[in-house]
Amino acid sequence: MVGGVVVYQRLQPPKAPVVTAARPPAPVEAVAALGQLEPDGDVRVLAAPITGIGGSPRITELLVSEGDKVQAGQLLARFDNQPLQRAELALIRTRIANLGRRLTIQTRDLERYRQLASDGAYAAADLDALEQRTLELQGELQEARASLVKAGTDLVNTELRAPIAGTVLRIQSRVGERPGDKGILELGASDRMEALVEVYESDIDRVRLGQAVTLTSENGGFEGSLQGTVRRISPQVRQREVLSTDPTGDADARVVEVRVRLDPRDGARVASLTGLKVIARLQP
Repeated sequence: MVGGVVVYQRLQPPKAPVVTAARPPAPVEAVAALGQLEPDGDVRVLAAPITGIGGSPRITELLVSEGDKVQAGQLLARFDNQPLQRAELALIRTRIANLGRRLTIQTRDLERYRQLASDGAYAAADLDALEQRTLELQGELQEARASLVKAGTDLVNTELRAPIAGTVLRIQSRVGERPGDKGILELGASDRMEALVEVYESDIDRVRLGQAVTLTSENGGFEGSLQGTVRRISPQVRQREVLSTDPTGDADARVVEVRVRLDPRDGARVASLTGLKVIARLQP
């Protein structure tokens, strides 16, 4: 070409795309966590009654031990104020009986004197005074009957009875002691067992309801393993409470409470091991 430059460009064949082998997804690992065994049901802390001076009576008799199974209404303990309350109840009953006899006589006399007053043989002023005394006796009798109800309630409170059927989990106070803030004993409402497991907040996204869980004893409290399923995941993140035996463990770790219901057969094996520490593996 005249007056110009001819540029030749070598055409390169297109490069083939680089094919990389697809990596298989990493397997999901089981979640490990610490926990402890608890009754699968209501746990009641039974306290002593409060006396009129604001304190608790002393325990004079404790009729159960840890691990005992009790029925609703069963007598568990007696307190040192029972003799005094029985005496007060007997005194009020005697007073009611005396007031009842006096009121019967007074009412009979009142009817007779009313008849005499209507015939003009008894002064109206004296009749008014007799009626007033009769009303006073009726008031005293009503007050005594109300006191009897109160004394009966106070007598009931001199004993501790089981509000529900269950198992005595822990004795907090002994004979001769005045129960404190922890009460007298803890009563579990069910023979079924579960595990309270503390899952690290970083692992909670791998936990789901109905997930299979295997539990083993951290310190050899039972042989083999227990099987269960996740029944509840707490919506709250809190500080760790079930501490590891490892002194270097993070006691300030943030965890989520997960409750695992044990299979009935496994629960029966550990029914008397409330509070036993376990290691839980929540299967992927």
